Order: sequence, then structure tokens, then C-alpha cells
Amino acid sequence: MASQSRIAVAIGDPNGIGPEIAVKAAARFAGTDLRPVLVGDAYIIEHYARRHATGLPLAPLGREKPAGLVYVDVNALDETDFHPGQLLPATGRATVAYASRAVRLSLDGQVDAVVGCPHSETAINAAGIEFSGYPGLIAQLTNTPRDEVFLMLVAAGLHIAHVTLHESVRDALRRLTPELVVNAALAAVKAEQRLGNERPALAVFGINPHAGEDGLFGDDDARITEPAVAQLRKLGLNVDGPTGADLLLGQRKHDVYLAMFHDQGHIPIKLLSPLRSSALTIGTPILFSSVGHGCAADIAGQGVADPISVIETLALLHNAKKS
Repeated sequence: MASQSRIAVAIGDPNGIGPEIAVKAAARFAGTDLRPVLVGDAYIIEHYARRHATGLPLAPLGREKPAGLVYVDVNALDETDFHPGQLLPATGRATVAYASRAVRLSLDGQVDAVVGCPHSETAINAAGIEFSGYPGLIAQLTNTPRDEVFLMLVAAGLHIAHVTLHESVRDALRRLTPELVVNAALAAVKAEQRLGNERPALAVFGINPHAGEDGLFGDDDARITEPAVAQLRKLGLNVDGPTGADLLLGQRKHDVYLAMFHDQGHIPIKLLSPLRSSALTIGTPILFSSVGHGCAADIAGQGVADPISVIETLALLHNAKKS
């Protein structure tokens, strides 16, 4: 990424902690070679800037000051619905509007990457919008086939991509194919390259314990992950597996890991770093990452939310290589 970079920060659910941590993080980078662009309702951004960015000028994109905060006004939430701590259908619609505008800024070349602050799946679905996390939305907004878009968590030096995500284990197992595993692996490798690792070592988790133990624990790995790994090797990738997730994580010899299911990848990341993970959407033409925690409605608006996840996600994307 160029030394002077702009990263859009969609403020997430406006009644959660997203706007607060977005403003706090943007203030941290004021005057540096990273310029966060806050994307949300201007009055909400102004509300939090008065409290957490005192002394810093706030201006719309295109009229910003050298060392101030910059924003894009989306005008998506009526002021009567702005009540920190209350997650509403209206705030769900606003969350999607903010993310959509931020993605458009990236597609139009006005920013180099996008960060999505915490959302509420309940609020978004209550608004009548089918939503199971940012990856599906980013796929839709960038016209990328859904089976080519995946999630990769990054924290504490650990990078784990996921083949399946927010679905039952039964449905995920039914959907797993060698082709889907290969697609996820290719997306993970490309993401690692954009993060600066030209030839990452990839390890593929088994579906079953011990990757099936030669059929003792089922034939799923013989049918799905083993053919996928063979195909990846034919493509010249540096890949090991399938091997049991517990063994691979215990060894920690690889740059990036490929989990078959949500909990295989989320549990180790959350155990090591419950509040400081970045959740990258991979496989799309833009650099997009959300943060690895929720919108914490119970503390929204109280001024106590920690912005470290947004700060570290901004730094991660700032240091990434543009494809």
C-alpha cells in the first residue's frame, strides 16, 4: 500500500460501540500517513468526535484539514432512532448502508481499503435484510461469486481462514467439496501475499479428528480435503495436510491455516486474543476487514469502549500490499 493511504471506516451499528471506537481510532492516527475516513451519519460522528477527539477539526472528505478527522455523511439513520444501547431494525439498515458506501469508495478508488466496525446480525435481519456476516455482503457489493469469498481471522501472529462460517455443522459438511476447499485456500494465499508474504506456508485442517485417521473416523477427509490438497500441490503451492487442527496449531509451523468450520478457527483466535483480532474478508477485489468482536450494546455510549481492535486492523491494512 502506498505510504499515504486512506482507509474507509464504516462505523457499524450506530447504537453499538462502533461509532465510538471508530472515532477514537481515527483520532489516534491524526497527522500520520494513514488517513481513516469515517463513514456514517455525520451527526453521529460529530457526537462522538466532541467527546473523544477534542481539539481535532472534523471535515467532510475533500475538505479535510491536514491533521484532523475526515468523514463521509451517509444520512441513513433518523435522529429519533439514535439511542446508544438499543439495537433496532433502523440501525441494522444503517449498518448496511454505511458498509455499502465504504465499499463503493474503495471500488471507485477513493480509499485503499475498508474497515467495518461491529454490527448486529439480529438488527440487520430484523430490518428484512438477509445477513450472516460481512463476507456475504462484501461478495454481493463487489459482484464476487459467494463460493469464492471467505473469512480470515488474524491475531497474535495467527492467521486462520475458514471454508465455511455461519451455518450448522450438518449444513457445512453437506456443502464442503474439494472445489470449495481449493477456492478458500487460493483466497487465503492471495490474502497472505497482499499482506506481504509472497510464498506463505499453508496448512489444511482435517474435517474429522486426526483428519479421519485413515478412515477410522470417517471418510470425509479422503473424499474432500485430501483431493483438495493434492490439487493445491499441483498448482505449486506450499501446503501441508490435511492434518488434525490440534496437531497443526500445537506445532505453529505455518503462516496460514485453513479451517473447515467456524469453531475450528474462531476458538483458537478468541482464546489467544478475544478483543484484538481482525476479520478479513478474502477473495474479493477490495481489502476489507471487520473486527473480531461484537457491538457491545451494554456499554455503548458510555465512553469506555476500547478501540484497540480498530487501531490494529487499520495498521494491518495500511501495511498490506495492494494487488
